[in-house]
Amino acid sequence: MQSPAHPIGRAWISAGGTGAQNYDEFADDREITEIVRANPASALAVEMPHRTPEAVAAGQSFTDSLPAAAARFAALREQGRYRAAEQVVGLYRITEPDAAGGAVSYGVFCLVDTDQISTSADEPGLVIRNEDVFVAKVKERVALADAIGHLLSPILLLQTGSGAELQALLVELTGRLGAPDVTDTDPQGRSHQVWALRPGADQDRVLAAAGGGELIVADGNHRSLAAQVGGLPRFLAVVTTPESVHIQPYHRLVRDVPDVAGLPDRLRAAGAEVAPLPGPAEVPPPGTVHLHTAAGSYAVRLPVPAGAGVVDRLDYSAVESVLVREVLDLDPADKRISYVGGDYPASWLRGEVDAGRADLAVLIAPVSVADFVAVNLDRARMPRKSTWFTPKARAGLLAAELPSA
Repeated sequence: MQSPAHPIGRAWISAGGTGAQNYDEFADDREITEIVRANPASALAVEMPHRTPEAVAAGQSFTDSLPAAAARFAALREQGRYRAAEQVVGLYRITEPDAAGGAVSYGVFCLVDTDQISTSADEPGLVIRNEDVFVAKVKERVALADAIGHLLSPILLLQTGSGAELQALLVELTGRLGAPDVTDTDPQGRSHQVWALRPGADQDRVLAAAGGGELIVADGNHRSLAAQVGGLPRFLAVVTTPESVHIQPYHRLVRDVPDVAGLPDRLRAAGAEVAPLPGPAEVPPPGTVHLHTAAGSYAVRLPVPAGAGVVDRLDYSAVESVLVREVLDLDPADKRISYVGGDYPASWLRGEVDAGRADLAVLIAPVSVADFVAVNLDRARMPRKSTWFTPKARAGLLAAELPSA
């Protein structure tokens, strides 16, 4: 079978200073505004144009700010912030700071065939999308791609078939190709390096390994659906390996919760076991959820249906069905719920409640790799916002130009 991974026909490689967290990695949009204020060249100014200081001051919507996003990205290219390269793949190496152990992760920027995306067991395709999504976010990603004609934020794909081969190949190539084309450092102190690999035998080997088996969407379910909705023949991806990623927890903050003090009783009425915590709410062990409110902190065991399958047994499924829908009477897409990735510690979530910016913090154990793989092999869907993979591919290091219509 032909590999679904391909070189990027026309890539724009950062000259430095444009790298950014992806648009959906933030618990508070105000953080985006401050990052862009400090660095107007950040890819976030293009990815989230309505959160730039100018757009916020003018009260612009996402749609209203799209022309400014296109103009900003064009200006960055004209200023030499990006340089063009033809028919390349980007070898990607992420190194943790020494204080965090210095672990090294690998991946490859490339294009992947959109028609390979599969969302169910009866739908063919090598790319497995596995989470429910928020429709509004998908529409925004489609509109952004249409407006700027480029993709800046890659979808992170986990290579399950030839991952070991790809890992060894990327270790070899990044070790012998000399200095990278761009180096960027993220807020956690990780070094992100990209080498532009041009056509030849090495590129062929990389693409064959990158597309050598089923590819699980580890980060970017919204972006993958946006590629389909937007009619893109290929999407920008970073294909990584099981050796290079870890799953962290994905928590929730909820605002405007009525009768917070009565929440334990409402949970018990829904069949949950609730016990006050003797200490602060932390990341709990699997099977238990920790809640933090102004009225107290609790350990909660949510009910799971008898005979539940692997998806319904997940803590994230129980949180969505019992706590969010039944007890709080909220839709998971409600704007009063913020989804907070594992880069934010438990102390930060407690602090948001203690400061009055949220009424409820929900701390959930990370999904195990075994459960994640089992769900994907069944071509079933994970609960939305249930896997926070680290390290994440950084946006704005390499952009893919979309072909003209």
